[in-house]
Amino acid sequence: MLDLVNHPLRLHADPSRVVVRPFHIAWQSNGAAPSRTERLVGEVLAMSAQDTRHQLEVVLKDFEARHWQTRRVFMTRYDEIEALLGLDGTEIGDEKRQLIGAYFCHEYSYAAAALMNPSAVPHFDQTGMQPGSLRILMSMRAVGEGHISSVAFREGIITSQNEMRLAPEPPFATAVDAIGNEEEMPEGPVTVYRHRDSTLSGTVIFPITRAQSKGLEDMRLVHFTHDSGEEEWIGTYTAYNGSEIQSELLRTRDFRAFDLVPMTGSAARNKGMGLFPRKVNGQYMMIGRQDGENLFLIKSDTLTHWDEGEMLLKPQYPWELVQIGNCGPPIELDEGWLLLTHGVGAMRKYAIGAVLLDKDDPSKVIGRTREPILAAANEDREGYVPNVVYSCGALRHGDKIFIPYGVADSSVAFAFVTIDSLLAVM
Repeated sequence: MLDLVNHPLRLHADPSRVVVRPFHIAWQSNGAAPSRTERLVGEVLAMSAQDTRHQLEVVLKDFEARHWQTRRVFMTRYDEIEALLGLDGTEIGDEKRQLIGAYFCHEYSYAAAALMNPSAVPHFDQTGMQPGSLRILMSMRAVGEGHISSVAFREGIITSQNEMRLAPEPPFATAVDAIGNEEEMPEGPVTVYRHRDSTLSGTVIFPITRAQSKGLEDMRLVHFTHDSGEEEWIGTYTAYNGSEIQSELLRTRDFRAFDLVPMTGSAARNKGMGLFPRKVNGQYMMIGRQDGENLFLIKSDTLTHWDEGEMLLKPQYPWELVQIGNCGPPIELDEGWLLLTHGVGAMRKYAIGAVLLDKDDPSKVIGRTREPILAAANEDREGYVPNVVYSCGALRHGDKIFIPYGVADSSVAFAFVTIDSLLAVM
């Protein structure tokens, strides 16, 4: 019998979580007429000092208490506009700079529509942990205005007694900083930085490059150990530009700087790639769904280039006959590689199952659950996308697997399952 315990905590979309984002106004002139950006900057420069101060006070009254270092954000945004227009700002006072910056910013509620599809890894800082406790770090897909997805983080602690405590969210959320001008979205790769005063639980990574312009989707985090013993946290995610997708890597060693790196190769044109937490037989390995229906084992000599793989699993049971995919990176056990899967059945109902792969040869399937270990039922059915449960990554803690999972593309739930009982139903 499966020994699975659902934790009562749920995380939901929250429209009150807002960050300041650049407000993009056409900055190129159209013929001889000034551009909207030039006209707007000119209007502020023409204001008297008294009017400038009054208008800035109005803005700060509305927004300064809602954001961290609001004036600094406005000044940073002004610097970007100055560079765009080639202004000489040496004689423009701070108040005019801040007001100009404010006109080119807006509030963005990054999780107003949905919070879903979490992935969990051991936290990079385990100092002070009591026996039986583990500090964890989760990534989540947050969906805001325009159905644009970003990556949010949350820290917490789990225990061997199926307990979980999440770090409180700070009153202010902050977006990572990118070097360069956001008006001209670059090609990848790029490096972004967490603000020095921001906690990880208050940090959001927004689309930066053209390939990501409409969303960073479904990050699968893994704590990766290199052959040298060096550790790195790597996330595979889908970059979406409104018409095309590509798989990319987030790479970090300290969760202060994040490299966002496009992958190449035929396999990187697909969604849902899950990276093994170490090399196997001298090669990097991924689990992917290259044809949208079946699971493949993909091998590579580098982390950034992935070509076609070999068929690993096909839909077999009624709850997964439409398609199968992974629910995050494989988890290493003494018995083999544990791979959580998702299956889609009748009425597009999503469920979560599990597979055990051979430790030395992951192309060999040792066991497979005939029935789902988690499925949408009762109140879990309702939401933005009904009848869906979906995870982007679980982790092992002692003799249990901790599974964070999305519910109906609307909220995040949590479960613990013992490894022995999970293996017993395969």
